[in-house]
Amino acid sequence: MDDSLFPHLKWPQLLAATQETLYMTGLSGVATFILGLALGLALFLTAKGGLFQNRALYSVISIVVNVFRSIPFIILIVLLIPFTKAMVGTILGANAALPALIVGAAPFYARLVEIALREVDKGVIEATRSMGARMSTLIFRVLLPESSPALVSGITVTLIALVSYSAMAGVIGAGGLGNLAYLEGFQRNHNDVTLVATVTILIIVFIIQFIGDAITAYLDKR
Repeated sequence: MDDSLFPHLKWPQLLAATQETLYMTGLSGVATFILGLALGLALFLTAKGGLFQNRALYSVISIVVNVFRSIPFIILIVLLIPFTKAMVGTILGANAALPALIVGAAPFYARLVEIALREVDKGVIEATRSMGARMSTLIFRVLLPESSPALVSGITVTLIALVSYSAMAGVIGAGGLGNLAYLEGFQRNHNDVTLVATVTILIIVFIIQFIGDAITAYLDKR
């Protein structure tokens, strides 16, 4: 590209910021998938009519999920500063953003998991139970495979939200493209830097959506 179009942009800096955003999104995405899946399964199994129906336990998990899902992310980062400092040792950098990213996204994904599991044919579940299948078999051979298209679609949406969250985290020192757009672009009035950082974020989002849609279409046997 012609440097005259982006006079203030340093390409190594853009590459480093992109890598930090991918790192934050990828690592928190894996943790969010695992934790959200566990919470979603717990919600599904303990709900009314579930295999382990437990109104009290369901209410507790549901309240926790709703509370953390409802807190605006920028406020959540601030609230988790003491926890982040204890876990990571600092409140700056990509690693410092991970606790807030995971805590913010996992409850959101948990609700998507619960919804996906509720769409599984009850007849298939009952048939599996009537054959004396173990709980592990029911979960890993029936519930998760049957709901896999919706689960992938849900984690795709969640990953896109994580890209957005990581950009917000960058504003308060977590690094990544959000940090680049704010510190090097907005604060220094370098509009070219802000533009390129924003376009790069959009490209990442489009790639995630494309891959997620392709996997969902592959898994959907309907």
